[in-house]
Amino acid sequence: MLLLKPKCENRDGEKIIQSRIGLEEPCEFAENFLVGYNGEHYDCIIVDEVQFLSPEMIDKLSDLVDFHGITVICYGLRTDFQSHLFPGAQRLMELADDIEQIKTICWCGKRAHFNARLLNGEMVTEGEQVQLGGNESYISLCRKHYKERIVSNSTAKTC
Repeated sequence: MLLLKPKCENRDGEKIIQSRIGLEEPCEFAENFLVGYNGEHYDCIIVDEVQFLSPEMIDKLSDLVDFHGITVICYGLRTDFQSHLFPGAQRLMELADDIEQIKTICWCGKRAHFNARLLNGEMVTEGEQVQLGGNESYISLCRKHYKERIVSNSTAKTC
């Protein structure tokens, strides 16, 4: 098995993938691996933060599946804080054999489909598409609360 992540994802250090509960494993950069791939066989390749890869890199991942018989499993976000598809995520949606959404919940208990960017506890709607951050910078919201820009029960008037 091989773990990959994009070069731009450096929150946990270089060549480390870390979960929110603190599990961590060494990894390689997806860009380096895909450019220098030499035909070595892996039973499985897992890619984290796949939304940051280019559409061309997603095509190369699909080639590993189709022409080398390697299982590729990708994890990442579908949309950015403005609810627009990341280019890598869009290409993955176009090519993926299977797509499973991991259920996330809004603070109100409804299914969350949106990633809101926060600055000083307030929702931000403008800025660069890519800004790395964790729970301090992003929150999952349902469509209603995303549209209303209500990021917590304390800022809600009524639901």
